[in-house]
Amino acid sequence: MSEELWATVDTYINGVVIGRDAALEAAAASAAAAKLPPISVTPAYGKLLHLIAKVRGASRLLEIGTLAGYSTIWLARAVPADGRVITIESNPTHAGIARANIERAGLAARVDIRVGAALDVLPQLAADKQTPFDFTFIDADRARLADYFDWAVRLSRSGSVIIVDNVVRKGAIVDAASDNADVKGVRRFNEQLKSDTRVDATMIQTVSAKGYDGFAMALVR
Repeated sequence: MSEELWATVDTYINGVVIGRDAALEAAAASAAAAKLPPISVTPAYGKLLHLIAKVRGASRLLEIGTLAGYSTIWLARAVPADGRVITIESNPTHAGIARANIERAGLAARVDIRVGAALDVLPQLAADKQTPFDFTFIDADRARLADYFDWAVRLSRSGSVIIVDNVVRKGAIVDAASDNADVKGVRRFNEQLKSDTRVDATMIQTVSAKGYDGFAMALVR
């Protein structure tokens, strides 16, 4: 089984369950044109996030890691017209690209882009006494995953769902001796998840056009 085959299957799946989507295609093209890292979620994964948020009945969503706004568009489409997605992006250039993509998709009224380091913005959200979030998607630097997750739980309510992306790292998470900062960050998060009594959680391995990885899903108690 090869990554080439996984990518071919992804293309087939996208054609079955998504089809052509001008706003998403424009967001992907803008990321490529700006030479952003090719780390946005795949279309099928984006739709999975969308469906989980819809099933949850989420009206307030938090995203940590906006990039070009591809996953943000999926999330914003999941909330009602008066719903809200707060998405945090540390890079002002990326945030500008995301803002244009979200406006093009007709979703600007539902999305609040906060520019800054997540560990600066998250305490501000708590201090502002934000209404708890129903759904959180964490797709940011792996070294601080445990800290992001802790804040996500604090900003949630009982029954809220938290998805944490890229927690398998091509299987590297089983290497306890790894010096890789991302792997160490994910392993720290995994150890926290193992003992965190605030949530019930699972982890799933995935293969896709983006390779071999996985995600964690937590339900806040």
